[in-house]
Amino acid sequence: MPTFTATLSAHGTSAVIQLPFDPVTVWGERPRYHVTGTVATIAVRGALTQIAGQYALKLGPAWVRDCGLEFNSTVTVTLDLEGPQEDNLAEDVVAALAANPAAKNFFAGLPTFYRKKYLRWIDGTKRNPDIRTQRIAEMITLLANGQRERT
Repeated sequence: MPTFTATLSAHGTSAVIQLPFDPVTVWGERPRYHVTGTVATIAVRGALTQIAGQYALKLGPAWVRDCGLEFNSTVTVTLDLEGPQEDNLAEDVVAALAANPAAKNFFAGLPTFYRKKYLRWIDGTKRNPDIRTQRIAEMITLLANGQRERT
């Protein structure tokens, strides 16, 4: 979990925190980086964006209004990836994702809500391993086709 100091910069009515590290190096390559953490002990979550070729966390006007911080303040920031990550998934799910790079990449870029929804659907079959295997296979197919959720 990277911790660093940064300057709270203005970007219109939003605040931006430039990351002093490359998320690809720290967390691996993925289409989007959904993060959670703190900025000056205030909880934050969101997706990283690129501004002028550098990754940053953009915080909206409501956060700026309610945080009690001024633009150009130096703040301590702690960030980590949000939601279920590969290191805390069931072995059969990890193996299925590893066997299909397109599905794995798409899953890694999904917002937490959708990742958890897939995992709850699979975990609902703990008493029936055959159905679990079928659901994992279906999830991999859906993810490889770019579907955020089952319909």
